[in-house]
Amino acid sequence: MIDTPHGRLTEPRVELRFGARSDRGMVRLHNEDSYITAPPCFVVADGMGGHARGQAASQAAVENFLSLTGHKWATGEEVLAAIDGASAAVSRLSGEGRPPGSTLAGVVLTLQANQPRWLVFNIGDSRVYLLRKGELTQISEDHSVLWERPGEGSRNVITRALGAGMVKPLVADQWLLSIHKGDQILICSDGLYSEVTEFLMTALLLGDADPRDKAAALVDAAKRAGGRDNVTAVVVVVDTVDADGVDSDPDEETIPGNDDTVQDLEMP
Repeated sequence: MIDTPHGRLTEPRVELRFGARSDRGMVRLHNEDSYITAPPCFVVADGMGGHARGQAASQAAVENFLSLTGHKWATGEEVLAAIDGASAAVSRLSGEGRPPGSTLAGVVLTLQANQPRWLVFNIGDSRVYLLRKGELTQISEDHSVLWERPGEGSRNVITRALGAGMVKPLVADQWLLSIHKGDQILICSDGLYSEVTEFLMTALLLGDADPRDKAAALVDAAKRAGGRDNVTAVVVVVDTVDADGVDSDPDEETIPGNDDTVQDLEMP
């Protein structure tokens, strides 16, 4: 129970099933992707800078979210601190050649006005998708030249990342997303969506298969299509949402301690 000035609210209950698969693919010799699936956090990072440093960068990025695990919810301040910590950890890595870096994308369970929400975040070109009522929607936006200035460059030219010698202050895109029974969240590195169409992703996510099998099927599809990059897929299925209290859906919510706004998305 949660005490409020007006009485008591029952804390919402969200039950999830989840699974993940990561693979070096068919061309790369090593896997520089990392992920965690530990409620309330589900995160994917795609390292850059060569095998040893790329792997270290992605691992350092996701490890900063371990302090949030083991709880039902995480606050906006905690997520921001984890992102800042991930950025600092990757930036501290050193070595010869270009500085190592990493993308970062994920979702964290949070509460807003006693209603469960996904806090979605993204830096780089790893992605977060939502499958709702059979329709797959990309929630995150790629930080790449191709996405931001179509026709001017390659998708592989990243405009925002952890580390990687970036000189501008790091800003993560963030969204608040309502949670509904039957929803599925897909978090993936670019090795998945560069090989697998959204039509096939949807087909592989539909149905009642175990999320671990869905993640494996997605990765296998990327490998069959060429597997030219490391590929990681995290699948989260919402089995139960039991929320009590007054729902609040502002157009935007500001996370305390941050001047950036978090877009509140209400999907159909």
